Amino acid sequence: MEKSDVVAALGQTGLLGPVRIKLALAANDRLKVMLSVLQAAAGHAAAPDRGVPDLHKDYAAARMDAPWLLDMVSTASAVGAVLHAPDLPRLGALLAADLAAMARPLDGRTGAADNALAGRADHWLHWLKRLDSGALDRADLAALTGGKRDGDDTFHILVMDLHKALNHMAADFADESIDGAHVWQIDADDRPRIAAFMTGVNRTKACKFDHPGLETAATRDGDHLLLQNDIGTNDAHVLVVQVDAAGFTLTYSDLHKTRFAFFQTLLAEVGAVWSDVGTRNTPGLNDGADYTLGTARFDCADAPALLAALEALGARIVFLIDWNRARKRLNLLVAKPVSVAVLTTAARAEVGHMGWLLAGGAPLIFAAMEALGPDHFRMGDRLDAVMGKTEAHDFLLGVLTLCAGGLHSRLGATQIADQTRLLLSRHVARHQDEFAALEEHAAFCQALAEGLRDALAHGLERDEKAAQKLAGRAKDWERKADRQVMLLRDETSRNSRRLPFLRIIEVADDAADALEEAAFVLSLIAQNHCKGWTGDLRAKLLQLASKVLEATQDHVKALAVARTLSDTSTAEDQSEFLTVCWRVMAAERVCDVLTRDVRGLLVRHVTDAATLNLTTDFAAALEEATDALLRTGFALRDRVLLRIATAADRTGA
Repeated sequence: MEKSDVVAALGQTGLLGPVRIKLALAANDRLKVMLSVLQAAAGHAAAPDRGVPDLHKDYAAARMDAPWLLDMVSTASAVGAVLHAPDLPRLGALLAADLAAMARPLDGRTGAADNALAGRADHWLHWLKRLDSGALDRADLAALTGGKRDGDDTFHILVMDLHKALNHMAADFADESIDGAHVWQIDADDRPRIAAFMTGVNRTKACKFDHPGLETAATRDGDHLLLQNDIGTNDAHVLVVQVDAAGFTLTYSDLHKTRFAFFQTLLAEVGAVWSDVGTRNTPGLNDGADYTLGTARFDCADAPALLAALEALGARIVFLIDWNRARKRLNLLVAKPVSVAVLTTAARAEVGHMGWLLAGGAPLIFAAMEALGPDHFRMGDRLDAVMGKTEAHDFLLGVLTLCAGGLHSRLGATQIADQTRLLLSRHVARHQDEFAALEEHAAFCQALAEGLRDALAHGLERDEKAAQKLAGRAKDWERKADRQVMLLRDETSRNSRRLPFLRIIEVADDAADALEEAAFVLSLIAQNHCKGWTGDLRAKLLQLASKVLEATQDHVKALAVARTLSDTSTAEDQSEFLTVCWRVMAAERVCDVLTRDVRGLLVRHVTDAATLNLTTDFAAALEEATDALLRTGFALRDRVLLRIATAADRTGA
């Protein structure tokens, strides 16, 4: 089914005249080639020794898609006066289809000459069924190809008469163009609206490169200006706009639900309100397959708003072309939601996806992944599984951008491939900074320890309200620390190479839990349960909290130094890392002693049971945090030393 039939199915017959004439004239060109092939086949069958005429140029000029047609000349044979050709039934079907296309502009016309032509066309459409047998006698061949008007009507004569009638019909339509749109029978008020729509179309049409599509037709139908854009080459992919003084209504059909949803999102961002979206099935359209149809209304406050909305619509159409093919290629690299998100972001940026497809598509990125080697990607890895969804999205958007820019700048394939590899290297380096989650977690541990130290320094054990506020903040910090653990755990489920870092952060999370517990216990102590807290006891608890804070600060510093170490690091850098790790370990021993001192003071000075138990729990929680930091320090040291040694082995150091 032709696009004109789809436009008719959408109820916009006002656009059909010039569209059908254009299609009919194209059918005329194809019919001339087919009749030439038939005559050449008959001539070759009658005299096989004669050369076969070369019809390739005519075939190409008519933009035909029937490669078997040119072989008919050499495969035809004659038995007596009867021509035999295996592909005659296929030829008959093509002749009938194109004759119907030539006659379609006659629909709705009531003149005697038009009625006569329509009657002749019906006769020959029925007659063409004779070709189903695969054989033609001399009389039938003459009836098809004869061009003399001194006898009965022939198929060839009908084609010539239809061509003449089409030329007369075309003269009835104004041959005018507004910024590339084919227009006829419009009012003065329509011109700026058509121009606004075409401003959008022309602004982004370079994003399709040489792909066909975006032909626009415009005419007036009563109180409405009608705009139709053919988008691409798919018959059921049509967009029709009815413009009125208050805005416009878009009718859009698409074979792919996902692409329809994508377009809904793009247009909703510029004021579209969608309705009547659903699955349709029109007999004869899209081989009977379902398609999605919906309408979108753009209500505009004034004339400038109307022009702006038309321009916004026009600028977004190009991103529908080959969208589904791009989505399928991206699905090889990332999960489906990420693919759609990448294409949506690229459309918003007016970059598009066609440049990426032309530059190589998925193989371009697979080559970059392979070039980085097995330390980063293994066979079968997906980008989002290794890099995470956000990083993969940002990288792919960058690739789509550089491919579009590279092709517009006429960069070679090798240059684009090199730029893709460099871009992937930067994103992988940013993502594979394994210490990012550890450092974020360590920052929350330090915040917890600092809050506890400051609380003791300012006497919060006697300020219930302030202590409760600290406990609330501590719970929030602990949850944020937990979030880093969950993110790294999720990443490790997709990439087992993160497992050593997951183990480190899980141990460090015990410190965060212990510090949050200490803040909670302090909030209970502040409820008048600090009886017997002498100056010596407070000083010792403050000393313990200060040492825990020092341990968390050294933990943060150890991570900062560790992320910079490699086989090329200096001995001084490596020594600094080990020194900081040893300080964390030493802090644990100091805190053990301080905790015992606190217990001794409690036994000597505190008789209130609640105070004794809560203060003991408070000190134990602080000491437990340093135990966890000690275990974290050992695990971190072992991991860093192993990484340095492994890197040295790879480089032969």
